[in-house]
Amino acid sequence: MQPNPLASQAAPPRRRVAFLLLPGFSLLTHASALEPLQMANQLSGQMLYQTVTLSLNDEPVRSGAQLSLIAQHELSTALGPLDLLLVCAPTPLPYTLPAKLNEWLRGHQGRGVALGGLAGGTEVLARCGLLEGYRATLPWQRFEAFSQAYPQVTLSQQLFEIDRDRLTCAGGTAAMDLMLTLIGQHHGARLAEQVSEQFVCDRIRLADERQHVPLRSRLGHAPQSLVEAVTLMEANIEEPLSTLELAEHLGISGVSWSGYLRSICRRCPAATTSICACRKPASSLESDRPVGDIAFATGFSSGAHFSTAYRHHFGMTPREERLG
Repeated sequence: MQPNPLASQAAPPRRRVAFLLLPGFSLLTHASALEPLQMANQLSGQMLYQTVTLSLNDEPVRSGAQLSLIAQHELSTALGPLDLLLVCAPTPLPYTLPAKLNEWLRGHQGRGVALGGLAGGTEVLARCGLLEGYRATLPWQRFEAFSQAYPQVTLSQQLFEIDRDRLTCAGGTAAMDLMLTLIGQHHGARLAEQVSEQFVCDRIRLADERQHVPLRSRLGHAPQSLVEAVTLMEANIEEPLSTLELAEHLGISGVSWSGYLRSICRRCPAATTSICACRKPASSLESDRPVGDIAFATGFSSGAHFSTAYRHHFGMTPREERLG
């Protein structure tokens, strides 16, 4: 009788992942992080991830949607070894963190436990001094306040960040991209793709993709006509509108629009950034900066998006232009 080759293979390691839910947490964020792990177990037929849910005490935890969840354990429970501890919290944090939470979280440092913040969980880790010297991200609405409050943390505008033993994400569905990426790192890209397909996700978004910040938030108090103009430019980024075409869409003359644009851009730097994002950033390609960095600096969501738009408009990719 021939031996079964699969029987001789070592079983993949089982990773223990804990979710700490704080009052006001997002149900969507929690589910987006938890469900991919459960699906990975189901599709693989193995217990790849053992998950536990924690709360501050033995009371149900009320989410931001006013639905309560009963956690399996409270902080005082002896959990045994963990591989990953994820904090799910609202953003912004509307309350002071209890001292016992600070002590409990800091107690996991140096024990081989990776710490993560989902949505407002990033601010929890920062308040506890657990992100100093790390690169981290959180929902875009908190970028300015967070950067001012925690200058010792390198703030990223990406969907999620994995920096050594710290993981942070923007919350919402970005939590799913983070967990799918982890599944791919742990058990291969094929399993991650299969999990993604089960949730009808057309693709796994990459870590280097930036969060989408609404146009009005980017332009601040810019006039509505400028907002409309940049909206048109962004909608036609692969086939940019000429100044005349743009002026016609806005119902003004090309000369008037050009003068108006120069005047506004002198008074609104954010507008200049958004408009430049819709124009050829070819001069940046003459530098040694990575294409992905240039893409982000000029407003594109990813290096791939930038390369596609560049090829459509200029007939070659940024890499091909550099080699040429």
